[in-house]
Amino acid sequence: EPQPTVVPSCPQPGKICDVVRSDRPRSCCGMAMAGFRTSKYQVPEWHRRNAGVYYKAFTASEQSERGRTESQHLMKHAAASAQRAQEHSKTTLGQRLQDIHFWRVELQKEIMELDAETNLLAAQKLRLERALDATEVPYSVVVDNLECRERRQPPDLVIDEVERQLLKEADLIRDIRDLLKRTIIQATTQIRSNRIQKENCELDWSDKVETYHIDDKCVGYCTDSTNVQFHPSSVKFEENASTPKSWAQFSHDNISSAEQEKLASVQLRSLINNIIHDASEDLRMQRAAVNEAFDNRCRELDDAKLQLERHLEQILKDIAAEEANIVNLKKAIRDKEAHLKVAHTRLFDRSFRPNIELCRDEPQFRLISEVEELTVFLEALKRKLMESEQNLKNLEETRMKLEKEIAVKANSLFIDRQKCMSYRVRYPVDLEVASYK
Repeated sequence: EPQPTVVPSCPQPGKICDVVRSDRPRSCCGMAMAGFRTSKYQVPEWHRRNAGVYYKAFTASEQSERGRTESQHLMKHAAASAQRAQEHSKTTLGQRLQDIHFWRVELQKEIMELDAETNLLAAQKLRLERALDATEVPYSVVVDNLECRERRQPPDLVIDEVERQLLKEADLIRDIRDLLKRTIIQATTQIRSNRIQKENCELDWSDKVETYHIDDKCVGYCTDSTNVQFHPSSVKFEENASTPKSWAQFSHDNISSAEQEKLASVQLRSLINNIIHDASEDLRMQRAAVNEAFDNRCRELDDAKLQLERHLEQILKDIAAEEANIVNLKKAIRDKEAHLKVAHTRLFDRSFRPNIELCRDEPQFRLISEVEELTVFLEALKRKLMESEQNLKNLEETRMKLEKEIAVKANSLFIDRQKCMSYRVRYPVDLEVASYK
């Protein structure tokens, strides 16, 4: 504030009063009246003293008038200066209010955008959790298929294309579940960061609002206000007070950090969309590959079972023919044994011919030749009978093997078609759609 004009003080002019000695002759009574004369002034002294009083009064009046003039000038100058200072302070406060309002609006806008982005990211996180829950059914289906196929009988307990595709599907689902879990953790961390940054912006915005109300109240103060008073202790700078540059930089940093978190959240939402879409597409393609492998395997089993049934049908016919052949061979052997008995009986009876009658005649040679011929045929028929019986045994074993193979194929078809493929109907059609439900 301007200092009041100092009026330089000038010394008052001094006035010397000389007392004129009386030239009157001394009288005899002078000594007697000496006491009265010494206590009184002379007339010149009285005039001089009055003149001094007048001069002092004039000087005091003149000084007082000059002081009043200076006081009026100082009051006008102080009033104008105080008014200018108050208006300037009001203008400065108004500009400060505009700055506070600007940052308050920017912070409020950033808070709303960050809150909306956090809600969108939370919705995406919910989609991830639902997608993760939806993968439990495919995984249980795959595990059940693998466990069911372990119950196949040894001839069909092979590592076929279906099992390879099922193992590949199980690995794919585990990888997808791990990816979804990691993404859920990442989304949770990003949501926490968004909320922390939003809280920082809200605290800054709250301080701005409170400061705006304080400065707005300060703008309304005037000399006629009833709630103004002296606060001498407030005329100082606080040690922890910020500068306008650091004040603006603080809000700018908060908004910049919020923008970075918002950008990271947007990128994460895009990544989540891509992850869910790609995972859904991979699961769909692998599901189609597994179903195709099941169809091909079932067709192979059907063809193999049909071929086995045809061979079994032929084996059954061969068994029936072999059994009939064995019956015929046994009948033929019995017939030849009857002929052999006749020939042996004839030779035995002819051995009792007496004396010279025991002759090696033609009938004797013929009977011996017949016996030898029948013996050869019997041995051949018996060998053939043994071969036929062995063939029948082999045919029976083949029939049992074919029936067992057919039963194994039927069991494999039941497992693949009835157990596995019917259970795969519960497989979710689209993981991306399931993430919204």
